[in-house]
Amino acid sequence: MPDDDPSDQGVTRPARPRGTLRIGTIAGIDVLITSSWFLVAVLIAVAIGPRIEQVQPGMGVWKYVAGLVFAVLLYLSVLLHEASHAVVAQRFGYGVTSITLHFLGGMTEIDRGSRRPRHEFWIAVVGPLTSIAFGVAAIGLWFVTPDGLVRVAVEGLAGANLVIGVLNLVPGLPLDGGRVLKALVWGASGDQHRATLVAGWGGRLAALALLSWPLVQEQATGVETTLFDLVLVMVLALFLWTGATAAMAHARLRRRLPALEARPLARRTLTVPEDLPLAEAVRRAQDAHAGSIVTVTGSGAPLGIVNESSVNAMPVERRPWVAVSAVTRTLEEGLTLPAALSGEELVLAISRRPSEEYLLVEDDGSIYGVLSTADVDRAFREAAH
Repeated sequence: MPDDDPSDQGVTRPARPRGTLRIGTIAGIDVLITSSWFLVAVLIAVAIGPRIEQVQPGMGVWKYVAGLVFAVLLYLSVLLHEASHAVVAQRFGYGVTSITLHFLGGMTEIDRGSRRPRHEFWIAVVGPLTSIAFGVAAIGLWFVTPDGLVRVAVEGLAGANLVIGVLNLVPGLPLDGGRVLKALVWGASGDQHRATLVAGWGGRLAALALLSWPLVQEQATGVETTLFDLVLVMVLALFLWTGATAAMAHARLRRRLPALEARPLARRTLTVPEDLPLAEAVRRAQDAHAGSIVTVTGSGAPLGIVNESSVNAMPVERRPWVAVSAVTRTLEEGLTLPAALSGEELVLAISRRPSEEYLLVEDDGSIYGVLSTADVDRAFREAAH
């Protein structure tokens, strides 16, 4: 299924997105479902109800319960598709944040873009191949399954997984086939940006082709186009177009990211003992034209970063009586970054451990300065334009 990009060790998972429910983990990866999944499960149950009634007459409302069971089985096969993406990504050394099941299928959230075309290719292609293999296996099982509800389920799983696998190989983003096309163009040209634009246009063309399908559906299949067909085609085409457009915009932004460097953005830093009165620390910082304050031990080892927002919120008349440690954030894991960080690595480092300020250090551990998220955001917006 569509994807955005041994283990995810070192990756701090973001908070669970609103509207999702965590149902478990696979290889240490959170598995989430969106609230829209429950609506789709009901629609699947209603759609398959008549087929169940045909095979097992007289079930009444239980045919819809059986339909819900089928919906769960179908999404378990989608989960297998997404898990294959995740496992291959982990084997290549990428962190995987989560797998999310939603109304259009699933999405595997990888913490960064692929470093090599070969990685992009295998992470992308394994999903459709898994679905096709599952579908073929289900066809084989169908021949040895006796008539009844189980055979109907096997039949449905076979058809659905073959369709999922084949459609996801369509060469256009955000489909897996688009990532395969991107990998091939990237490998041939050496230009990841150009490859993404080519695959993005492939997704846009696929969206336009999908919109034209209702015009030829009746002639091609003999089945009359219904209102449901039109709505479904429009939803899928919109998904393809917006996904492809977003991927192309992201590629243009990534091309400018190398210009984003931590070192030039760092604020000059004043080091002070943690028991120094806040008023004195602020006075010294102003005299030294420093834009940040870091508390240190007697030997000069950094302890924490004085929070600018907390300083501004502290009344001036109280500052002589408050130790600077009262407005200092301890240097927890992830708040100390190499001063040489730049580009996507800088953005990823900040996104893994959100904070207002980060301490930048040189390779020898000496303090270079303090990086403010606000300064990074401003530079990021400038790079985007």
